[in-house]
Amino acid sequence: MALSVEDLKIKIFADGADLNGMLEMYSKPYIKGLTTNPTLMRKAGISDYKEFAKEVLSEIKEKSISFEVFSDNFDEMCGQALEIASWGENVYVKIPVTNTEGVSTSSVIEYLTQQNVKINVTALMTVEQVRSVAKVLRPDVPSYVSVFAGRIADTGRSPVPIMEAALKILQDVGKAELIWASPRELLNIIEADSIGCDIITATTDILNKLPLLDMNLDQYSLETVKMFRMDSVKAGYQL
Repeated sequence: MALSVEDLKIKIFADGADLNGMLEMYSKPYIKGLTTNPTLMRKAGISDYKEFAKEVLSEIKEKSISFEVFSDNFDEMCGQALEIASWGENVYVKIPVTNTEGVSTSSVIEYLTQQNVKINVTALMTVEQVRSVAKVLRPDVPSYVSVFAGRIADTGRSPVPIMEAALKILQDVGKAELIWASPRELLNIIEADSIGCDIITATTDILNKLPLLDMNLDQYSLETVKMFRMDSVKAGYQL
């Protein structure tokens, strides 16, 4: 097990849509990139997609950042992706693995990579999807393949065999990198690191737990007891 963040070989990306939070994570040396998506942006109250993205990019220039297309139409996806990619050299464009009707976006991915657009293919959950995407990526164009390991785990399945299979498929695709997406706990970072996954993207609530790596469990137990006691005192509980 990794004893500290410095012991981890995997690259850690921060996932979020709060500008201040994104800038805080950007400033940390162990954060190697950032990602966001329309759901996170909506929860953060973002109403102007382009204005928000431009504001973020005016501050975040040295690390990769992924912005997602939001059209369900393939032609519009391509147009949005080309515009988003024009916003900065560090921009990766997130393309969902299918549209909302379940139709593969392989043709979109193939077209965009031929235009030298850096792609982050998102929402994958099966080995078959990874294999299909790998066939249309250009080995000489940097790309991310985001497998939603956390959502796989939500169904009661271990994501590890799928992630290991995905790594084998992508090892022959040049500059493609595998992202362990949607982790649910700090342990997932250790799991992803142990199988040699390239990247893991995590929200602030998980990243804030990184100081707990290899913490003494007796000490952690004592801190927990103190927390329960302090909260009961603050609440004024009596019997």
